[in-house]
Amino acid sequence: MSVRRRAQAIAAVGTVVAVAIASPAAAQSVTGRASVTDGDTLEIRDVDIRLHGIDAPEGAQTCIAGGQRWPCGRRSANALDAKIDRRTVRCEGRDRDRYGRLIAVCYLGSTDLNAWLVRNGWALAYRRYSRDYVPEERRAEADEVGIWRGQFVPPWDWRQGERLGGQGSGGSSSSRDRDCGDFATQAEAQAFYEEAGPGDPHRLDGDGDGRACESLP
Repeated sequence: MSVRRRAQAIAAVGTVVAVAIASPAAAQSVTGRASVTDGDTLEIRDVDIRLHGIDAPEGAQTCIAGGQRWPCGRRSANALDAKIDRRTVRCEGRDRDRYGRLIAVCYLGSTDLNAWLVRNGWALAYRRYSRDYVPEERRAEADEVGIWRGQFVPPWDWRQGERLGGQGSGGSSSSRDRDCGDFATQAEAQAFYEEAGPGDPHRLDGDGDGRACESLP
């Protein structure tokens, strides 16, 4: 290869590298002081960030514990705000949602804030999009922390109008949505399916034959 051709090739590689560095995918890491919008949404340097794989109670949402209603939506946001305490947060972007928000896993030092919220009962694993935080949710449920102290409507159902105490469209007081991954055997899933009726509110019977989670042993 001539000296001229080699120089042109090196220049071309340099251009490709420069374009890659400037691409949106490579620019999706955001670091700075975070402002908490709600329990699963932050803002850093005018970038709106939706926390990946989790769903927290909405700001106006209430839950029940000890027979009393309490503002679990506000408490979730306050818990995240207190955890951050005006310190620097780093968010690693993965995607954009339909509102243009950056979907990200955010860190306070080495702490995964998404996992921390779920582990402490201030958010649920958003199984519709990810199962990354299902283990943290199961530990929070077992320890009865945060919203697991009592009854609540999963935030995705609350946004559809479901309320505790029979109000709204669903009228359910069940603690959370379940899927086949929450059961060890088909018999266990079947028992829950029959108890949760009528219908199939947890969508465990994919083919409508009356048998839940047939792929389980």
